[in-house]
Amino acid sequence: MAITKIPAAGFSDAVNFRNIIINGDMSIAQRATSTASITGSGYHTLDRFYTSMGTAGTWTQSQSTTVPSGQGFAKSLKMDCTTANGSLSSGSSLAIQQPIEGQNLQYLKKGTSSAESLTVSFWVRSNKTGTYIVELYDGDNARQSSQSYTISSADTWEKKTLTYNGDTTGTLGNDNGNSLSLNFWLVAGTNFTSGTLQTSFTSNTNANRAVGQVNLADSTSNEWYITGVQLEAGTSASDFEFLPYDVNLNRCLRYFYNLIDRPGGDSEGYFAAGYMYSGDRLYFQIPFFVEMRATPTMSAASGTDYYTFYRDSAGDNFNEILTTQLRKNYAMLRAADSHISGTAGQAGGVHTTSNSKVTFSAEL
Repeated sequence: MAITKIPAAGFSDAVNFRNIIINGDMSIAQRATSTASITGSGYHTLDRFYTSMGTAGTWTQSQSTTVPSGQGFAKSLKMDCTTANGSLSSGSSLAIQQPIEGQNLQYLKKGTSSAESLTVSFWVRSNKTGTYIVELYDGDNARQSSQSYTISSADTWEKKTLTYNGDTTGTLGNDNGNSLSLNFWLVAGTNFTSGTLQTSFTSNTNANRAVGQVNLADSTSNEWYITGVQLEAGTSASDFEFLPYDVNLNRCLRYFYNLIDRPGGDSEGYFAAGYMYSGDRLYFQIPFFVEMRATPTMSAASGTDYYTFYRDSAGDNFNEILTTQLRKNYAMLRAADSHISGTAGQAGGVHTTSNSKVTFSAEL
């Protein structure tokens, strides 16, 4: 009996994971849904989207519900200028980037005569019309290619599609390092605009990277939205590849894991089982749901009685968490304060207060 393949409702019957970009629908924001007073580089809100920035005003970045109508998107990334910079320095820059592991890109055959072209598609909106630049940057070989797009109508969602030639020079590392990044330029000083826009892959010259880019930082009225970011092999764009929320989240957890984040008085809760190794030494282990890209770094808020170990009908408060051992699939942690006291072998639960925050990062 013949078996007919029936695609799941809402999903295209096409190659799975053709979209190289993770979280292109902007649905995952583990760090925050809004961050104000941004003046420097970092991961601020949406997972996998890095803000590269220098002397380009002050910004609020947020996960917005403003989206193109009827396209299936629920969230977008919004950049809102809150302090303008109308006189850029030569080195001023602002770009929204996604760095990509080389081992996920080997099928592109970059650096060979069979190198694949790449096409990026996305929905974008801004009050500031004009020319914007999208760049592919090969960090393994210091090569880049840039394409321009035009926002034609203010405050109107527009879909853009850009194609980049296959690069026959410079193979990408088959490892977990940052090999290729997709960069959406928003601000560029003359260091990046004084040459000729390089529209095919070649050795990097900074002056050729963002020629023609408008200055989105020149007014506090300026804002920019993006969603539906897709990067795929080939010379044409397919429909956006929507993934189930849990699949999208698991892909993000490879790079960042928000174990506890309860700022502003959110409810308290248990987050680990612990045991007393000795009378004054508490250990507890955190298994990661997804193996992280590399051995992560931990960030943990500290303060008076931020954490409590409940055991044997009693509770001991402590101020700080320290790492004992970090691996790609777990973290062994311990309480940092000597006032933890108990009996060796006692087990219990580690509890947070409203100010607690513990995260693990293995970002590129």
